[in-house]
Amino acid sequence: MELAHSLLLNEEALAQITEAKRPVFIFEWLRFLDKVLVAANKTDVKEKQKKLVEQLTGLISSSPGPPTRKLLAKNLAALYSIGDTFTVFQTLDKCNDIIKSKDDTAAYLPTKLAAVACVGAFYEKMGRMLGSSFPETVNNLLKSLKSAESQGRSEILMSLQKVLNGLGGAAASCHRDIYKNARSLLTDRSMAVRCAVAKCLLELQNEAVFMWTAELENVATLCFKALENSNYGVRVAVSKLLGTVMATALIPKQATVMRQNVKRATLEEVLELMATGFLRGGSGFLKSGGEMLKVGGSVNREVRVGVTQAYVVFVTTLGGQWLERNFATFLSHVLDLVSHPRATQTHVEAVYSRRCVSFILRATVGSLLGEKAQIAAAKDICQAIGKQMKAVEAVVNDANSENKSGAADVAASQHVMVCALQELGSLVQSLNATASPLIQEPSIGLLETVTSVLLHPSMAARLAAAWCLRCVAVALPFQLTPFLDRCAERLNNLKTSPEAVSGYSFAMAALLGGVHQCPLGIPHAKGKMVVSIAEDLLRTAAQNSRLSLQRTQAGWLLLGALMTLGPSVVRYHLPKMLLLWRNVFPRSLKELEAEKARGDSFTWQVTLEGRAGALCAMRSFVAHCPELLTEDVIRKLMTPIECAMTMMSHIPSVIKAHGAHLKASAAMVRLRLYDILALLPPKTYEGSFNALLRELVAEFTLTDNSANTTTSLLRSLCHYDDSVLLGSWLQETDHKSIEDQLQPNSASGSGALEHDPSSIYLRIPAGEAVPGPLPLGVSVIDASVALFGVVFPHVSYKHRLQMLDHFAECVKQAKGVRQQAVQLNIFTAVLSALKGLAENKSTLGPEEVRKSALTLVMGALDNPNPILRCAAGEALGRMAQVVGEASFIARMAQYSFDKLKSARDVVSRTGHSLALGCLHRYVGGIGSGQHLKTSVSILLALAQDGTSPEVQTWSLHSLALIVDSSGPMYRGYVEPTLSLVLTLLLTVPPSHTEVHQCLGRCLGAIITTVGPELQGNGATISTIRSSCLVGCAITQDHSDSLVQAAAISCLQQLHMFAPRHVNLSSLVPSLCVHLCSSHLLLRRAAVACLRQLAQREAAEVCEYAMSLAKNAGDKENSGINMNPFAPGAGSRRDAHSRHQGVNITETGLEGVLFGMLDRETDRKLCSDIHDTLGHMLSSLAVENLSHWLMLCKDVLAASSDMSTAAPLGGGKDEESEKKDEMDDDTMFTTLGEEDKSKPSVAPRWATRVFAADCLCRVIMLCENANKAHFDLALARSARLKNPKNDFLVLHLSDLIRMAFMAATDHSNQLRMAGLQALEDIIKKFASVPEPEFPGHVILEQYQANVGAALRPAFSQDTPSDITAKACQVCSAWIGSGVVSDLNDLRRVHNLLVSSLDKVQAGKGSSSQLYRESATTMEKLAVLKAWAEVYVVAMKIKKEAETKPKHVSKSAEEDEDDFGAVDELPPDSLITLVQPELPALSRLWLAALKDYALLTLPAEFATQLPPDGGAFYTPETIDTARLHYRNSWAPILHAVALWLNSTGFNTSESTEETAAAMPNSQKRATSIMLNQTPGTPPATKSLPEINKDRMHLILGVSIQFLCSPRPEEPVEHVTSCLQALHTLLDSPCARIHIAEDQLLGVELLSVLHRLLLTWDPPSVQLLVTGVVQQIMKMILRKKKILLL
Repeated sequence: MELAHSLLLNEEALAQITEAKRPVFIFEWLRFLDKVLVAANKTDVKEKQKKLVEQLTGLISSSPGPPTRKLLAKNLAALYSIGDTFTVFQTLDKCNDIIKSKDDTAAYLPTKLAAVACVGAFYEKMGRMLGSSFPETVNNLLKSLKSAESQGRSEILMSLQKVLNGLGGAAASCHRDIYKNARSLLTDRSMAVRCAVAKCLLELQNEAVFMWTAELENVATLCFKALENSNYGVRVAVSKLLGTVMATALIPKQATVMRQNVKRATLEEVLELMATGFLRGGSGFLKSGGEMLKVGGSVNREVRVGVTQAYVVFVTTLGGQWLERNFATFLSHVLDLVSHPRATQTHVEAVYSRRCVSFILRATVGSLLGEKAQIAAAKDICQAIGKQMKAVEAVVNDANSENKSGAADVAASQHVMVCALQELGSLVQSLNATASPLIQEPSIGLLETVTSVLLHPSMAARLAAAWCLRCVAVALPFQLTPFLDRCAERLNNLKTSPEAVSGYSFAMAALLGGVHQCPLGIPHAKGKMVVSIAEDLLRTAAQNSRLSLQRTQAGWLLLGALMTLGPSVVRYHLPKMLLLWRNVFPRSLKELEAEKARGDSFTWQVTLEGRAGALCAMRSFVAHCPELLTEDVIRKLMTPIECAMTMMSHIPSVIKAHGAHLKASAAMVRLRLYDILALLPPKTYEGSFNALLRELVAEFTLTDNSANTTTSLLRSLCHYDDSVLLGSWLQETDHKSIEDQLQPNSASGSGALEHDPSSIYLRIPAGEAVPGPLPLGVSVIDASVALFGVVFPHVSYKHRLQMLDHFAECVKQAKGVRQQAVQLNIFTAVLSALKGLAENKSTLGPEEVRKSALTLVMGALDNPNPILRCAAGEALGRMAQVVGEASFIARMAQYSFDKLKSARDVVSRTGHSLALGCLHRYVGGIGSGQHLKTSVSILLALAQDGTSPEVQTWSLHSLALIVDSSGPMYRGYVEPTLSLVLTLLLTVPPSHTEVHQCLGRCLGAIITTVGPELQGNGATISTIRSSCLVGCAITQDHSDSLVQAAAISCLQQLHMFAPRHVNLSSLVPSLCVHLCSSHLLLRRAAVACLRQLAQREAAEVCEYAMSLAKNAGDKENSGINMNPFAPGAGSRRDAHSRHQGVNITETGLEGVLFGMLDRETDRKLCSDIHDTLGHMLSSLAVENLSHWLMLCKDVLAASSDMSTAAPLGGGKDEESEKKDEMDDDTMFTTLGEEDKSKPSVAPRWATRVFAADCLCRVIMLCENANKAHFDLALARSARLKNPKNDFLVLHLSDLIRMAFMAATDHSNQLRMAGLQALEDIIKKFASVPEPEFPGHVILEQYQANVGAALRPAFSQDTPSDITAKACQVCSAWIGSGVVSDLNDLRRVHNLLVSSLDKVQAGKGSSSQLYRESATTMEKLAVLKAWAEVYVVAMKIKKEAETKPKHVSKSAEEDEDDFGAVDELPPDSLITLVQPELPALSRLWLAALKDYALLTLPAEFATQLPPDGGAFYTPETIDTARLHYRNSWAPILHAVALWLNSTGFNTSESTEETAAAMPNSQKRATSIMLNQTPGTPPATKSLPEINKDRMHLILGVSIQFLCSPRPEEPVEHVTSCLQALHTLLDSPCARIHIAEDQLLGVELLSVLHRLLLTWDPPSVQLLVTGVVQQIMKMILRKKKILLL
């Protein structure tokens, strides 16, 4: 390959190599030329230009393949634009002659295509220089367009697009001709041609005004027709054309408008046009608008999905500001779509239309609008909902008049409601706490509006309203408890309205389901409330037949939702639940028989619904409370479940007797039964297998079901890698939610809440925005298939054989479409069973079972339906896995070999080639080694079958599977496979994208197989490596994004194994361009690759990304907009940047990645972005401090416009200095924002949280780097030596400002991150001296900021976790010794005092919004903060006492003239703590006592106080433990210090009584504390009390020091040891231990163990200190005894 690297083609070398390798050699030379021409010296190029032109034009006629012709054209054009242009017209004529040639043979085609490509490239590069010749060229291309075959048509259209691009407005004379010719091809058979036309017309509309004026309607019509029977690629291309043309018609581009007097279209006209496509689909045009929309005839789904995408393109092109201004109009238009009768002809169509409208709203409102605009949009949506609801209420209240149209309106309104409420919910959830203004402003009335919909006559609307409430509560957790109470109250008040019972129970269930997303939870008592409401509903259901059904459903729904609260709540209600479940079903078989004869159709409906509800609640219990599932409980559950199984056999006769409308309820019972059985161990229901299997098999073989319903599980049971065959990669696109509805299986993508109300409280499946259970018919089959897989491994062989034979019989009996459906379901069940066998490590069974299974599977390998073939291949592989015998595998392989050698039809060749791949995949390299050679040779032969792309795709896919599974065993076949892959890459037409995707997969697999060997320098390895690189280069340049994604992952693998050989200077810029791709898979691949590169070479990655910005000037066509001063958000270019190109400014790649975090919703992608930024930060932040701090600051500053209002209001009582500080802050963040090009959307809250975390990481990194980062004097002197030096301490004001902005934001997560940053800053900078003012520290000047940042966290409505964090910051600030003036300290100290009052108020005083353990957390945080302050205060006092004394004033005098004193007097901090000590010591001891009880082993659980401790309730004991674990150590130290200083002399025993006293007396106790010292203690004597305290402290210490967990922070160990040391200082303790020898021995052995296991010297010194104390004590005792 090295020989190919020369400016001229090395013809000698070319002549010497074999024919097969020549194309690769030529391609490699063209690749080299492409790089070298740009960089070469112009004179060199001109010297050799003549020869080069000859060589290149010679290549045109050597029939080059697609990638070669693309590069060839690019090089020729580049050569002319760099060198002389004398001969360009000659070359152009030569190309035109080739195009005109009448030779239509296949052999001449590549030459023609190469000539076409060259013409396009010339015009694109040189444009108007060739102006005079263009009419002839265009005519020539158009003429050949008429007679060309599909590959030629695409190539010509792509060239025309380039001609238009190069010439711009100069080509106006040809515009109409091109339009006329291209127009008819928009409905071409070939999808690749349709895509090419769409792209060509997109280019044309830039200049051709007629396209979006006179021809606008025709263009729309054409686009609708093009969308019929389209594939995903066509939908993306055509929707882009349609959306862009519509946007241009509405707001034309300035330049074109200046030239001609254009009539602009109005927004109404444009939207009206798009709506016709959405509502009536493609063909049968040219009727008047009125007739077009008459109901009748179905809507074409592909057209609807395409138009949906076009709406999004339309809005995106116009930009966020346009959407903001016109949102109300746009919203009402989009909601009208879904209320139109044509959009909702059947239930499934209605769901599909709703999905489309939701997609339009999510993709526009969700990503184009900033947080403020989103709040405004939410208001508009609220108004729309309110308006609809008023109309509905009017119709409902007017029910007596025979209003037919009204009823239709109500039915249509439900769909509008669902779309509006879902979008409102999604908006609020994405805004999170930033959405609080929406709730707090009464004028918006969001809650009233949403709750009013809970009374809507339609269930779908009620469920959507409930879901919306759940979203609001999750975003704003302080609303959760009030919402629940409100719904409970309404439910009680409106018990007699069926809608209210249904609606409010939905809402309560939804809210309970949201609790798990709110870390602070809800009060424990709410569980009791829900149970009593549910019981009441179930009890009263029979009283009123009008309400029976609703009350029954509501009662069970609430109990099911209650289970999601988990074992800690459910434990208390379990006995009652078990009783309720038992009573729903008959007690005995006799009763069961008897009930068949009783009842009418209505009572049966209520009974079935009730039983389905009970089973559903059971399932929820089993799923959410596995800890409570003891054998006893399972036994009790089995009674009703077995009864339900028996009842199933009676139901058909009941349905016969009472009518078919019971079928749905019966199906619901079966669904619930299958669901719960799948969660229980199969051993528990072994006895019922026979009956159960009969039901299951009947279910999925459609025995009693006349509809041809198919399961939706087949794709998920097939292997993820087979997505290229199944087309399921569509699941990975941005359009997943609408593309789903075009999948072939039943009801795919038609999930909706109303299909299964219980999903309102379940966890949402990952990646879904709203739960979407499938229709009941499909869900039951899915559940039966899943349960079949669970049960099958436990069934006897005899029964397995019977079932497999029965399956074969079912397939034989069915005909046509039904046969396909039955077969699909059976295969899914068989796959599910085989998967179950593999997981259980059991075998399939004896020979006859295998034979039966094999016959079933082999028959389907020749099925014309590709999905079935795929499933059959997968089943074959799984069978080989569970049988695991070499002879069996050999037999299967041989069968496929024979078949492939003889078969000629596409179907069996694809099926059997996949079978080989699956065999290898599941048996692995060792198990199938002997078949490797044959398999590979057959597949390599099949892959060369150019006549059928399908055979090539399947055989290459299988080959990739074999390479993957064989590992090193494949090494011998690498060279032939690679050479085949390269040959195909160079010859297969690019329109066969699946073949290219599989080639990419093969390439990746080969790279992995060769692995680290790729670093070597041997000749063979070099050849393999360069072949891999060539392969990557070809796939990288392919037009399909999936192929490009495969190329990126190949390069990523190569970089892992041979980093030196991957050229980052070209890879990184191409990855940066992909970051703005409109394809999710490509963005994912690019970020995943960047993540890997940034781990090793972050600096290079950033540098190469910046080079992209520098080169942008000379790459005006590359679609990269790097100008940092590009026009702002309003500009068209910017608004569409996601699809146009990456915008790298001076913030570099990091800035782009931060920007992506605001737009992306895909979890995997966002986590990769976080990691990439993390790696870059770790490697670069310390060297490049200002840049990274600036980045974080820019992101965080976005919050200031929303949050500055909050703290300003709070600080009225403070001095004006504080206000200046604030104004300063406001000023800083708003300065100079208008002139910078701001991104169109200010960073969202989640990105700001990430930026705050980055800030903390920067501080941590600097701490490990250089002392000067935390020493102002050092930093300044280093800066003088070298101005480039940068240190953290020089940016302190920025750090404080960022922490302040974050800590005072609306978003709770951001406040937490801000407080954490503030704490870090205080801890790291507290001791940094201020060089200019000796004796002062640098942080002193920021005390106002710190106070202002902390104050809002102590307000009444702040969540406990934030207050707890703020307490920690307060104690860090007070204890840091930064502030020397007591008055200044008071500000922060007062915050802690106010919190202490809250703690003393006792358990149940405050109105509770959260779980009790949240209060525990807050109170313990306050006590811990005080403890830390007290420890520091005592330390200062002790230090002051050991110094030589000077005259100290009394505390009262201190207060008055403190200003004069600079030095902190020795007792100042202690004077702040002293007044609170009596209360504090009592609370501390109570907390320690709680902690001691909570650390007892589980077997003492019964001995714990029944009503909890001082700070925890028995119900929340598990969560409370964690909070105690975090705070006990400083409290222990503080108690020891207090006892040592005074405690052993204070005799009030209140802490003992306080802990066990009811709340009402607690306050009294705190008053009692001021007893005169002489009063005798009420119960125990002083020595007894002291003994108890001693035991408490020693017990806690020894218990902890016995075995501190390795993850325990070292501070806890040191605190504990210091506490012991302090305690042993006091004579009282010494005497106690000296008397109790055992205690001393115990303590010494624990300390010895600690000394051996904990390394830090600080710990070891403390241990020795404590040991010394003990020894002194023992010696003293000896002395006393001797005396």
